[in-house]
Amino acid sequence: MRPRLLRAPFSHLGVKLFVIILSVNVAIAGLVFLSVSRSLDRGFLDYLETTQVQRAETLAEGLGQEWARRGGWQWLRDSPPAWERLVRQQLWPGERQPPHGIERRLGDARDFVLHDAEGLPVIGLPPDDQEMAAELHWLPIEYRGQRVGTLGYRPPQQLMARMDRIFLARQQRNLGIIVASLGLASLLLAGGLAWWLGRRTRSMALATRSLIEGDYSARLPERGRDELSRLARDFNMLAATLEASREARSRWVSDIAHELRTPLAVLRGEIEAMQDGIRPFNEDNLHSLSQEVGQLERLVADLRLLSQSDAGALEVQLAPLDLAASLASRLEEAGGWLGDCGMTLTTSIQGPAWIRGDTRRLRQLWTNLLDNSCAYTTSPGQLDVSLTQDGERVRVTWQDSPPGVPEASLERLTERLYRVEGSRSRASGGSGLGLSIASALVKSHGGTMQASPSPLGGLCWTLEFPALVADERTP
Repeated sequence: MRPRLLRAPFSHLGVKLFVIILSVNVAIAGLVFLSVSRSLDRGFLDYLETTQVQRAETLAEGLGQEWARRGGWQWLRDSPPAWERLVRQQLWPGERQPPHGIERRLGDARDFVLHDAEGLPVIGLPPDDQEMAAELHWLPIEYRGQRVGTLGYRPPQQLMARMDRIFLARQQRNLGIIVASLGLASLLLAGGLAWWLGRRTRSMALATRSLIEGDYSARLPERGRDELSRLARDFNMLAATLEASREARSRWVSDIAHELRTPLAVLRGEIEAMQDGIRPFNEDNLHSLSQEVGQLERLVADLRLLSQSDAGALEVQLAPLDLAASLASRLEEAGGWLGDCGMTLTTSIQGPAWIRGDTRRLRQLWTNLLDNSCAYTTSPGQLDVSLTQDGERVRVTWQDSPPGVPEASLERLTERLYRVEGSRSRASGGSGLGLSIASALVKSHGGTMQASPSPLGGLCWTLEFPALVADERTP
């Protein structure tokens, strides 16, 4: 069945993320707007004050020279429109038209007042600005040390009354456009990010729910190289593992049922044959029944051991022991057994090799390996066993002669009830649990067990155990 990919367009997490990102960006934009507006207000006033003073000083200096050239101020009294031309010439000499915008407003002739040396007005304020006269700032107009008049100019506070509405309104409008654009960009960013993250997290939530409900075919799309992609990859690996575990459990139950059914069928057949008088009720037939019962007992014992190993409750009493002595002793005892199987044993055991182990469980391990070699090695065969210590590891190499095992089957040899030939017949082996038990026993000692092709033409098992340091070797 093809894995089912999960996708979801909506997510509560995405909505929350959208609201949070949008709120934070709007708050930041509002603070920026207020801060910049306040800064513009104060900075603009300072700018006006400095600029207006500079304009007034320049105009006062020019008016002194103009007084000397004209011989007084009477010509301005006779021709008031000349005042605007005079101000423009003094502030922007050589330019036909004054600059536009703020620069022009700072040099407006209407913002200046001219009095003669006696304090009499030469150029006054417009009639509608007479109430502002008391707030004017004054500069003396001198020529060669002689005071020839006084120049009054509007302070920045008065200019602000007319100009801040123009300048600040324009700047705040531009700033408002910027903030609005930032808000729109935040809206799009928050919406896109929330949609993207929400879709992926909701897919993960739906897939997790499917796993909980027992649907292990659900898969997540793996796109990109970020943490979510790695999480999706790990999730898919978990789903595949659970799916394989369920299939293995189903196959495991089926295989166990078959293994139990075979000896039970034999028992039932022999008992019925004796009941019907086909076979006599004698010692030989009872011995045959006893063998089948023994097979059932061994199978049940093996299953119990594996279940204890899976639950982490395997009874293993670890204590310092010499692995070389344990292995050599069991191989010596099995000499007759190997001879009956038509196998020649060669050993290379370098001891002592101290580990933390259980004597009874290690004996069971060697017995299972011997049983596997005897059952699957063609007679006459050869078995070579060696033990070496390499630093902090003790390595046992167990290899036999043909037949070998295909490369594709090496990793599955320790699976329960697995046989390379795919047959459940006992003619070529036992129940198929021996190597599974051996692997569990090795793991209970903190070791590893790996299969590989043997140079002798058969199968090679490499077992590694953690070695003990000298201080830990006292039983």
